[in-house]
Amino acid sequence: MSEQNNISPVNPLPPIVVALFLFIAGIELMFLLGERGILGGQEAVGWRNQAINDYSFFNQIFDRMVARGEGTASDWMRFVSYPFVHLTFTHTLFVCVFLLALGKMVGEVFAAWAVLAVFVISSVAGALAYGLLLDETFPLIGGYPAVYGLIGAFTFLLWVRLVNDGANQFRAFTLIGFLLFIQLIFGLLFGGGMDWVADIAGFVAGFVTSIFVCPGGWRYIRARIRRD
Repeated sequence: MSEQNNISPVNPLPPIVVALFLFIAGIELMFLLGERGILGGQEAVGWRNQAINDYSFFNQIFDRMVARGEGTASDWMRFVSYPFVHLTFTHTLFVCVFLLALGKMVGEVFAAWAVLAVFVISSVAGALAYGLLLDETFPLIGGYPAVYGLIGAFTFLLWVRLVNDGANQFRAFTLIGFLLFIQLIFGLLFGGGMDWVADIAGFVAGFVTSIFVCPGGWRYIRARIRRD
């Protein structure tokens, strides 16, 4: 009885999700303190801009890598570093909210390494799509492609459950459809770039990656193929 009373009514966040959140939030906090002159002195005011130059994904750099057939360590790092730097506090806030919400749901099923794999692979896929499909001069920056990868992982879990229950499996894609609709509305009202291409690529990468890293995921897909 005492053990049951000690059980928390709220499941704790997976440690890997907490670690990613703290890393992103910690960087943003450093920028905010620097911009307000609390940390780092006068030069700290430019920390965010410097980080954008050093760690975001630029199509110009990617095109140079493709043309030369090689890149520096700094160039390759941009494929996985851009999700941790954001343009504004609001930008960071929305990414962190999605990270905590989706990361909790996915992390309750996936192992820590699998959550990290979805995050990283989706980030890389978003950058590749941004570099290969677009000719944007504005850099790709922020964690949305990685977070959309977690949405893809959550969609995979929901899809499997709906198929097993004999329900309409397309309901699993309601969330991504709603988010893309909201992005379209915001883009029409306030303008915006083409970074939604990277978000979609992140979603697809997260969904596909889940087939291989979700417990029993690949086994389930093979069984479905044989049954069909």
